[in-house]
Amino acid sequence: MADKKLTVAEILAAARKADAPGGAADAPKAETPAEAAPPAADKPAAPAAKKPAASGGGGRPSVADMMAMARGDKAGGAPAPAAPKEKAAPKPAPAAKPAAAKKEAAPAKNEPVETQSILAAARSGVKPGPMTKAEAQAKASPAAPDAKKAKAKEAIVVPPMPVKPAYAKPGALKAAKDAAVADRRAFIFGMSALAVGFGALSATAAAWTLGTVRFMFPNILREPPSRFSVGTPDKFPPGQVEERFKAQFGVWIVNTEYNGQQEIFALKSVCTHLGCTPNWLEAEQKFKCPCHGSGFYKDGINFEGPAPRPLERYSIGIASDGSIEVDKSRTYQQEMGAWDEPTSFIPV
Repeated sequence: MADKKLTVAEILAAARKADAPGGAADAPKAETPAEAAPPAADKPAAPAAKKPAASGGGGRPSVADMMAMARGDKAGGAPAPAAPKEKAAPKPAPAAKPAAAKKEAAPAKNEPVETQSILAAARSGVKPGPMTKAEAQAKASPAAPDAKKAKAKEAIVVPPMPVKPAYAKPGALKAAKDAAVADRRAFIFGMSALAVGFGALSATAAAWTLGTVRFMFPNILREPPSRFSVGTPDKFPPGQVEERFKAQFGVWIVNTEYNGQQEIFALKSVCTHLGCTPNWLEAEQKFKCPCHGSGFYKDGINFEGPAPRPLERYSIGIASDGSIEVDKSRTYQQEMGAWDEPTSFIPV
């Protein structure tokens, strides 16, 4: 009996037997209409559906009602509340609805329904629960892994390639070396400029230091003495102009004739025009100024150029030791008549 599959008619008969008040006494009555149910055009089958509906106590639908409602929902027949309406109103018009429902459900009784298909239809993928062998085989089909693999591939997101850093690009190493060389040159140039600046600052500081030290001492101009000896008179022969004292003392010692008298005198080597130093020209026997062309005779009288007056004389005399002594602290001018004074010459 366990291996035999129950049909819908047998399930309904067992349900009516369980709901009947007499138990086994009413079972034969339920089986007779159930066996006679297959003819769809038989109208007396409608009262058989009413009896199970009435046997339910307390308004609770019986198992047959529930099965009928399930068949009606699947076949698109009348709605489930049709049985209670027949109980409430015993009019003949509503009685046709259960008959129509049975007519539509009748063809289902001829085909046996498997328990596995009922369970699969009840689950319909909405309710979670244990799977049957058929569902397991359907899910274990070879297309499922491919679908899973496709979904997995769609889920995988390939990240973009990272941007190549600057140091990895072609020519980056050479550019880096060039930049390092340029930085080194800039550093050396900066250090050189800094060294030059510090050198200039040090030189300036040293100059200021020397100036400060020089300021601490008195400003003294060292000049040769105003009195000096040039030698005995016999060392200056007549007609001679001695120039060896010009560089040190700025004096010419001349032995010549002036106003008909032979004299030894000391001429100042400064031009009376603008203070230049004339030169003695032995070949021309005259003093010639190189600045503006003034000319003077051997005795110092001016004769050409812009010089306004003759050369000046220094004081001269014989010292106690018999040598000629020149004193530059006193000067004599010819235009003033000072050349006639005895200290302005030594007679020979």
